[in-house]
Order: sequence, then C-alpha cells, then structure tokens
Amino acid sequence: MGAPTRAPQECSQGVVVKMGVGLVPAAVELLQLPCLQVQRLNVRSCNQPMLRSSVIMISACKPGTGIPVAVKRLNLEGLQGHREWLAEVNYLGQFCHTNLVKLIGYCLEDEHRLLVYECMPRGSLENHLFRRGSHFQPLSWNLRMKVALGAAKGLAYLHSAEAKVIYRDFKTSNILLDTDYTAKLSDFGLAKDGPVGEKSHVSTRVMGTYGYAAPEYLSTGHLTAKSDIYSFGVVLLEMLSGRRAIDKNRPQGEHNLVEWARPYLTHKRKIFRVLDTRLEGQYSLNGAQTIAALAVECLSFEAKMRPSMDAVVSILEGIQDSSDPTRRPADPTRRPAAERPQDPKSGSKTAPGASNSGKGRRKSSGDLLKEPGRDPKPSAYSS
Repeated sequence: MGAPTRAPQECSQGVVVKMGVGLVPAAVELLQLPCLQVQRLNVRSCNQPMLRSSVIMISACKPGTGIPVAVKRLNLEGLQGHREWLAEVNYLGQFCHTNLVKLIGYCLEDEHRLLVYECMPRGSLENHLFRRGSHFQPLSWNLRMKVALGAAKGLAYLHSAEAKVIYRDFKTSNILLDTDYTAKLSDFGLAKDGPVGEKSHVSTRVMGTYGYAAPEYLSTGHLTAKSDIYSFGVVLLEMLSGRRAIDKNRPQGEHNLVEWARPYLTHKRKIFRVLDTRLEGQYSLNGAQTIAALAVECLSFEAKMRPSMDAVVSILEGIQDSSDPTRRPADPTRRPAAERPQDPKSGSKTAPGASNSGKGRRKSSGDLLKEPGRDPKPSAYSS
C-alpha cells in the first residue's frame, strides 16, 4: 500500500504541513482536548517510557472504550517540537506494521499537541537492558534475539520500497515492548523521506542521539538507509553486552561502547569480554559469534559495506527459527565471508544488498546531536 497523497495545509503557526482534518487516514482519530483531560482521571498502569525530555507521557483509556492507551504531550518550544509532532502524525498515520507502534489518535488545539498510542505494557528495551529492579528483569538470550528480530523487521519495512523512510533515531529507548515482548518502533519525530530519483542520499542537518549516529552522517550530513543500519549495529551491541552506547561512568577507554568492543568482536576467544555476564550459559560460542559478526558488519566504517536490513532480518530469522539457535541456514545468495570484499578500515566483510553513499559537506556548528538521556532544546527546523 503506497503512502496516501496529502494536500498541503496551513497550521496555526504559519507552517505548510501535509495533514489536516479529512486528510489523515480514518484509522487515526482527531480527538478533542476536553475528552482527553477527563480521561486522565481514569489512569491505568502502563510502563510507558519517557521518550524525550520535551515529552510528557500519561496512561489513560481511549475515550468510550476503556482500552489502555498512552498519551504523548509535547512541550512546544519553537517550531522544532511542532515539526516533530507533525512528522509522527504523518508517518505513523500512513503506515501499519506489526513492528511499528500504532497511532490511535491526535489532538491539535491551540498550543496543545498530543498523540494517542497503543499502550506498550513492558516499556522500552532501554529499561530492560540498563535499569535494575523488580519491574525490569534482565532479558534472556532468546528474548533479546526476538526483540532484535522485531526491531529489524520494523526498520526493514521503513526502508522498503513501500515506505522509503529513514528513521534517523534508532536506539533502545525508541524500541517499545508489548506483553509478548514484540518490539515496536516509536518516536518518528526525526524521520525523513528517503532519497528519490537519481539521488543517493538526503542532505540534512545532523540530528539524532550521540553514540548511535553513523560516522559518515556526522561528517557530511548525508543521510541514507545505511545510517540507520549503523544505529542498528550499536543497539545490537548494547543487547549483546548489556552496556550503554555511551557511558562515562565506565573506566577510561570504555566510555564509547563501539570503540571499546570492536577489537574483541572479531576474535573468537575475546568475544566473551564483550558479552553480558547475565547471559552466561544461555548461548553457545557459535551463536555469539554469529551475532557479533552481524554487529561488526552493521558497524562498518564504510556505509556501502553494511548489509541491508532485509539481509539482517534473514540472519536473525535463521537463528530464531532453527531448533539449534547457533545454526544459520545456508543462503545461496550470500557469498562466504572470505569471498566478500573487505572493509579497508574495519576489516569486516560486506553483505549483499549494499549501496554506495556519496561524499558531502562537513557538518555545521549548528547541527544538533543529543547525548543519551539528554535531549537538546528544540530549535527552528532546517533540512
């Protein structure tokens, strides 16, 4: 199903937007603020995470149904918060996929910008990996592989010919889990349409979260689907290690997870230095090596050396579907690692489905990059 055509509309802040009453798909409801305010009195337990510092999350019930939902309210400061709100309505209003969080409705009244989502009772992957307490037990190896596969499928859908969207903010706090630990991507405020025609990339202001952004995106501002795949590699490494992408509480030399772990991932006998000790006894050496090798490919310095998300999904499916989780079915379209071209900087092998990314400008001093857990204040949007 292709994306619906939407006529530009003028919003109250004088910005041309691609939405409006009657233009958003019927499945996404336009809700009235008084109704939502009343529903706040009937709060149900839902461990929905705080997605951004500029966002307030509350749990409520969908008006007239009693179905638990999560309401996201943006604290608008300038046009950036409004732009991100519009992006979420536009993208999640178009797409319907098992691994994307469902947008149920929205509210646009005066200065209020609210979004109503399905409730994700188990909260974010970030909570389960890094927080301690009875509410967030460590995920098992099998559950981590299930979550990785679900998140990969969501990202693969966004990169597909049907959607052609670059997510731009793939990280553990944006991966939400339902009761069955099905992973769903949330927070599309930074998403961008992919390149069209003969273009190989989208030139845009650098935004995202420090520690997850691809090196070529940081240096040039050129955004491609391969930028998301690098971010996926960071998250996969976080799931393997139980460590945050950036953690300044770690000893010197271990603050940046990718830089610290990369030398160990390519050595069979050193992988155990990276693996989460809470996973001991839940995996085999071959299984750990397969996932470590996948992370290395996704984290290649050269964008063209990274696999496509479809290739990533195939590898993760092979691990999950096999009775032996360490065995990966043979793929006739995938050349042996020894036959694949080598990344001259990282030493990793490329996978099929790679595409070239162009060279471009250096980022400007005005580029925005968030540290994990610390979002920048919204500013005027530019792309």
